[in-house]
Amino acid sequence: MREFLKSTRFKVLLAFLAFLVGIMIYAVTKGGYSLSGASFVNTVTKPLRFVSNGISMKLEKTVDRISNADSYYEENQQLKKQIGELNKQLTNYDDLQKEVEDLRKLVVIKEEHPDNVYSQSAEVLGYVANDPFRGFTIDRGSDDGIKPYCPVITPEGVVGITIEVSDKTSTVRTILSPDLSIAAVCSSTNTDFGIVEGTVLTAEKGTTKLTHLNTSHGLKEGDLIITSGNSGLFPKDYAIGTVKNIGFEANGLSACAEIEPCADITRLGSVFVILDFDGKKEDADEDKNNS
Repeated sequence: MREFLKSTRFKVLLAFLAFLVGIMIYAVTKGGYSLSGASFVNTVTKPLRFVSNGISMKLEKTVDRISNADSYYEENQQLKKQIGELNKQLTNYDDLQKEVEDLRKLVVIKEEHPDNVYSQSAEVLGYVANDPFRGFTIDRGSDDGIKPYCPVITPEGVVGITIEVSDKTSTVRTILSPDLSIAAVCSSTNTDFGIVEGTVLTAEKGTTKLTHLNTSHGLKEGDLIITSGNSGLFPKDYAIGTVKNIGFEANGLSACAEIEPCADITRLGSVFVILDFDGKKEDADEDKNNS
């Protein structure tokens, strides 16, 4: 120890400390104030007091959390309960808002087709797996008056037809499918008749096809194609889609047109099922592919 006190390192350290003390004294007395013993101590210990205050505040918070843990837990549980009740109210509000919107859509449809009987709004539960024609399932079935081969629509237009019906659910074949044929006519000419049925190629693009058109037709791009109601499987005057482009069949004996559905088949949220309409064919299950 004596050797250290006599060493050059100790002398350098002592000089450095003296230098620091001198700077602190200069900083305090620069403004014309004298440095008392108490002021000097305060100046030197100020950093230590700052650190100790911070530690003290943290300790205070920790002690508070521990001593009031039970009350904080109870308060937290009450807040969670309140949040749950608010979320439930919000869900009920969303459901009510959707119900009102569905009723509004149904009113619009009934105004245009007052003689038809409709189901309540049916939610789309999901699309059929591995079906390139976007068949889907709805949450309405025979308990709601639905039978096989009932037309399925949205306010925008025809979507498809029910093919399998259980008590609570139904499966819908869409107008993109080649297994569904719909007698159709151009709304502007009312003379250009054809059959709407999908193909694999058109389904990939989300469109369908109007076939068996007379080669002397008067169709043009943008024309609206609607149901003709001739077969008794679909009521008349429901929108199907618009003409996207026009061409000829491979045999050259008839014309055809690609049809853009009025309803977006790939993004359906809810639909309506037509339960009954004037001219409905009762043996629909025997003639389902000639609608």
